Amino acid sequence: MLHRRRFLRSVALTAFAFPALVRGQNLNSRLQLVQVGCGGKGADDIFQFKSHPKVRYVGFCDVDSNRFPAADPDVPRFADYRVMFEKIGAGFDAAVISTPDHMHALPALRAMRMRKHVYLQKPLAHDLWEARELRLAARRHGVRTQMGNQIHSASEYRTAVALIRSGRIGKVTAVHSWQGNPGNMCTGRTDRPAPAPVPGNLAWDLWLGGAEARPYAPGAYHPGFWRDWKAFGGGTIGDFGCHILDPVFCALDLTAPISVVAENSGLHPETWSVSQTIRFIFPGTPLTGGRTVPVTWHDGGRQPDVALARLPAGAALPAQGSLFIGERGTMVLPHFSMPSLYPVETFGITLSPGDAARRKRRLAAGEKDDRKVAEIEPVPERHHYHDWVDAALGGPETTANFAYAGLLTEAVLLGTIATQFPGQELRWDAPGLRITNHAAAQALVRRPWREGWTA
Repeated sequence: MLHRRRFLRSVALTAFAFPALVRGQNLNSRLQLVQVGCGGKGADDIFQFKSHPKVRYVGFCDVDSNRFPAADPDVPRFADYRVMFEKIGAGFDAAVISTPDHMHALPALRAMRMRKHVYLQKPLAHDLWEARELRLAARRHGVRTQMGNQIHSASEYRTAVALIRSGRIGKVTAVHSWQGNPGNMCTGRTDRPAPAPVPGNLAWDLWLGGAEARPYAPGAYHPGFWRDWKAFGGGTIGDFGCHILDPVFCALDLTAPISVVAENSGLHPETWSVSQTIRFIFPGTPLTGGRTVPVTWHDGGRQPDVALARLPAGAALPAQGSLFIGERGTMVLPHFSMPSLYPVETFGITLSPGDAARRKRRLAAGEKDDRKVAEIEPVPERHHYHDWVDAALGGPETTANFAYAGLLTEAVLLGTIATQFPGQELRWDAPGLRITNHAAAQALVRRPWREGWTA
């Protein structure tokens, strides 16, 4: 917590505007929301939550005064979430947090300790300790939570999960997931950019938050490229891992990996590698026949061997997605489209029932269509945002709550540690939150917050 004098000074300096506050109403009436991070994905989050008839925004916070276009003009605006939480207090019921990764845990933990429900962008945290603390805090304080991996609730991913869980391709023996993105313009950079004066619209010290202090530089960190820097983001796997690996975790009931090993295109002191391959070994589950299962992540243009997918001759893997290898066949799940089953000799046409015209053309060409085996019945989508609002208002629990999302995030973040020690297998003791065989890697499990910043 800030020292009292410094905190009071920040109250005076960081509230952009402060109309009369609205006090909290009965939860069965409307959910009073505050938003931390209002530009980019935050703007989309605001739009999605406003579409729920029982949502009312009572506070908006962003360190950049130019990033409030999606905010209601008559609702209080702040630069510092701590000031907003303090000022509104009992007047809000839940917080939506859409900040850079390094500033996920601090506001989320503080909100939950105030007994506020939390919707938090993916990945949940910037280090493993933070992810674990978020999961424990949600359970301890009895709040409703949801991670912002919205494709988790899409029909495409829900259908893929149902297919694997139904045993359509048999027990799964291995999974490969990939994303073609090589990062942004700062990925692989070996030096820090030249400092420059901070623009008047940006509270740079608040943007840094709990991260180690460094000078502002234009076009390097805020707003677009912070993911490329180890101090602020997790690179490509940090950006996409909680999306693309989500149906893998759901379908196979995965928890914590046993070990992980990585290799990449080269190490850099402050930025992530342009490409990497990370191989996790997970404990077996009934969906894997009880056998341990390797799950391999590829990015930056890397993909698994196309022969593993058993595709028709000349076919290629999608630019991003997952390949499930089963005892009876394979499933290719693009990111994101409906999944397909292979080989065609076993499964035939794998189109949704609504694609009747295309099915008819392919049947006329002599293709097999064993509908009992191959037909994919789409699972209806859910509204990822509304599900959390309904849960906070007393409805059913969410499916990407922190009990689930915390485990997924921990695996993703373990991958970001492994890629910093290429070729070295790291053994993971999940209950102890320890990498048991590598002291330097263990030191990255928890990063210190800057002095003056606590949850």
